[in-house]
Amino acid sequence: MSDMITADLVDLDLSADTKEAAARALAERMVSLGRVTDLEGFLADVAAREAQMPTGLDGGIGIPHCRSAHVTEPTLGFGRSSAGIDFGAPDGPADLIFLIAAPAGADDAHLTILSSLARQLMNTDFTDALRSAEDARAAAALIRGDEAPAATAAGAGGDTAAASGAASADAAAGSTAQDTAAPAPAPAPVPAPAPGPAAAAETADVTEGTAVGATESAAAGATEGATGGPGAGERPFRVVAVTSCPTGIAHTYMAAESLENAGREAGVEVVVETQGSAGFTRLDPAVIAAADGVIFAHDVPVRDKDRFAGKPTVDVGVKAGINRAAELIGEVRGKAERGEATSGAAPATPVERAGDSTEGYGTKLRKWLMSGVSYMVPFVAAGGLLIALGFAIGGYTVNKAPSVMDHFLWTQADSWGALLYQIGVVSFGFLVPVLAGYIAYGMADRPGLVPGFVGGAIALTINAGFLGGLVAGLVAGGVVMAIQRVRIPAALRGIMPVVVIPLISSAIVGFLMFVVIGKPIAAAQKGMTDWLNGLTGTNAILLGALLGLMMCFDLGGPVNKVAYTFATAGIAVASPSDSAMKIMAAVMAAGMVPPLAMALATTVRGRLFTQTERENGKAAWVLGASFISEGAIPFAAADPLRVIPSAMVGGALTGALSMTFGATLRAPHGGIFVVPLIGNPFFYLIAIAAGVCVTTALVVVLKGMRKQAPEAAAAGTDPAAGPATAARDAKHTVAA
Repeated sequence: MSDMITADLVDLDLSADTKEAAARALAERMVSLGRVTDLEGFLADVAAREAQMPTGLDGGIGIPHCRSAHVTEPTLGFGRSSAGIDFGAPDGPADLIFLIAAPAGADDAHLTILSSLARQLMNTDFTDALRSAEDARAAAALIRGDEAPAATAAGAGGDTAAASGAASADAAAGSTAQDTAAPAPAPAPVPAPAPGPAAAAETADVTEGTAVGATESAAAGATEGATGGPGAGERPFRVVAVTSCPTGIAHTYMAAESLENAGREAGVEVVVETQGSAGFTRLDPAVIAAADGVIFAHDVPVRDKDRFAGKPTVDVGVKAGINRAAELIGEVRGKAERGEATSGAAPATPVERAGDSTEGYGTKLRKWLMSGVSYMVPFVAAGGLLIALGFAIGGYTVNKAPSVMDHFLWTQADSWGALLYQIGVVSFGFLVPVLAGYIAYGMADRPGLVPGFVGGAIALTINAGFLGGLVAGLVAGGVVMAIQRVRIPAALRGIMPVVVIPLISSAIVGFLMFVVIGKPIAAAQKGMTDWLNGLTGTNAILLGALLGLMMCFDLGGPVNKVAYTFATAGIAVASPSDSAMKIMAAVMAAGMVPPLAMALATTVRGRLFTQTERENGKAAWVLGASFISEGAIPFAAADPLRVIPSAMVGGALTGALSMTFGATLRAPHGGIFVVPLIGNPFFYLIAIAAGVCVTTALVVVLKGMRKQAPEAAAAGTDPAAGPATAARDAKHTVAA
């Protein structure tokens, strides 16, 4: 790790009071050394990673990290805060902050070393030594492994040699643990890697997917057998685990280390498969077969999850694996004792299902619905654009053309228009089944797909439409989850996911959709359609403003997607109503405003923006014109309190004006490139221009006010404060 951290990357007196300021202070050191090429771009990537899940850990540790195209080489910055900084940890602020910067294309060796650091953070000797380090060089040497923590280095003759030998023995045992289900005894591991062979052993442990955990746990089990744990004639309880996080650098390996440590303390054999950025080695099937329980601690989908079917399973987020490892082992042990084995494939992932037990029902429901929407949107875009192109080429009577299988002339434009239209209609036919199927998938993983698709297809058959698909997906997922909780004999578990669950769940969902809830939903769908068709005047304008606000609130996030899905559902029919096409036009117009406004603002008032933001502004022209709202995210991440409200005002104005002008749109995407398909295109473009100008003006005014604040601070508004205090206050004002 010698090339990753030096004394220049260490700040033992970190004065930042927010996690954003801490990341900026450490990132500035990386920039000064040429490790980061674009400060603002890198910080935006850090903020995006932080938005996925807080990076604070119990024990006063914060580990902001990301993979970024703005990083030239793997780099680690370390800061120590006396006051503490809130990184979202349950036990309070962090005083040890590690900023991990990995290149977008980092090689496996560097990522393995970074994962080794993550494991060290679970060692209290290591963190205590960092808290007592007196200078930056000593702290950097400790992190690199050039110096061992005092608790490891101290001791009578030969401790260092013994530690090195133990680590080497662990590495050797780890290489064989993959090939056998019965681990062999090995010496207990040292808490932190020492230089030379020990560091190599740690790297080998991580690269091999932490299979060495089985060997370490066996040694702990033997020790407990002598002190009242499992006796010599009993085999210890065995657990296999999978850990993973969105970046795959830190939390993945920290959760693995925590689970292994908790297993050793409880006399339980724990073998962990780390599915990190450095790749992963699959657990030996024999190890899985011999396991008594499974723990998934992850925030991205577990790869090849079916390997663990039929085992008692605990499924949580990766931070629970770090903070509640002992509790998770106890929970999976209790499930095994009660015979609560999963009946089919293991439960769905936290990304696509309910998440861990700390999440409320609203959060779970949002994740389920977003799972369905995310899979549906590509069908919307492809089908909608094909239909729109069909109308553009073949005219507005193309929907009455005969099937191209019966009549197609290669030289006639009308035939090509009919072909595109009919392909688009077929694509649109998948929308409701895909929505329902993947909502059920988000709730119950792959066993939910069959009843979900069946329920969605029935929703189309009975004219229940988009609402019917939503309900069918939720019902299908709930039915499968209920079936999976039933205790099934071991002999039947193999056929549950492929025969029993699809059969029973499809029958139940079909009965409910056809006989019980289908008609009321179809009536509600018809009522909503009639209401939209009847919207005129003030009501239509207010709806346009609301949709504009939603499109600009989170720039491609859940609220944005709700508005977009609402609009696309209205045109996802062969002959959409005039009101549905007006709603689609208002939504797309509002979604174009934020990136176009930021592009204009960087052009007319470039001095208010950094060089990086000005470069991003050039790209935002194209992104905004293409209806890609995410083009404004770099600006919103850097200055959310000024950019997002400004964008919402402009978006609301554009949505309202679009509805006022009666602009219509048959295509669900395309931006200015589908203007020929827009009804009343001139006034439609005026609505977009008005929103862009309003947002630009607000951003320029608000950022101009921010620029004045540092000047006031520099003038010394507090006579009692010295120069250092004035400078620090100015810095904090700019950061705000």
